Amino acid sequence: METYKITKSFPQEEKFCLINQMNRSAISIPSNIAEGVSRNGKKDKIHFLNIAFASLMELVCQAEISNELGYLSREEFCDFTHKAKNFVVKLHNYIAYLERDATEL
Repeated sequence: METYKITKSFPQEEKFCLINQMNRSAISIPSNIAEGVSRNGKKDKIHFLNIAFASLMELVCQAEISNELGYLSREEFCDFTHKAKNFVVKLHNYIAYLERDATEL
């Protein structure tokens, strides 16, 4: 939801480009996590969590581009990237845990 809030202030010409791409990336993250955790096999779980991780990294990159274009204030950018990077660490650690657990079977 945070992505939707910050992109509301973006220029209208970004509606079908950066705004759309950021919102799609933001939706992809929880959607793929939900699909992954609903799977029974660890390989399937890891696959969908990796897709979520890639979408998260995409969103961080798009936030950096938005910042460079002046669409985000310094405070908005720092807050957004701080939250995103914390989530990157948590998601990465969870994927690593599942991968370790899968190899120990």
